[in-house]
Amino acid sequence: MECMAQTTHVLQPEGDMTATEGEAVTLGCQYNSSSSNEYLYWYKQDGNNSPKFILSRFKIGEGKTMKEFEERFSSTLDSTLRSVPLKIQKLQLTDSAVYYSSYIFFYSSLVCVSVLKAM
Repeated sequence: MECMAQTTHVLQPEGDMTATEGEAVTLGCQYNSSSSNEYLYWYKQDGNNSPKFILSRFKIGEGKTMKEFEERFSSTLDSTLRSVPLKIQKLQLTDSAVYYSSYIFFYSSLVCVSVLKAM
């Protein structure tokens, strides 16, 4: 799955994934850009709600993680590998959603995460 805008490509290779409550998952996102700085963002969309901003990561300067996601969601921008994976720890049923990565305003394809109730 790939989305292209101008000279920027953003790729999320996983597609749909299923995991069990309490586990951790990592959602991949790679990008190709001709920019001297990189601005990468992650969003979560559940149900019919609008996408919700999770975090941002920048090559130069600080990124931001929204307070409600700080404890279990993390990401590191690797400008050498051109990668900004999103790690979600201690999965909860409410983490079942569609996740988008984006470069500035250029959205990638999406990853749908389904969290199953632990037995």
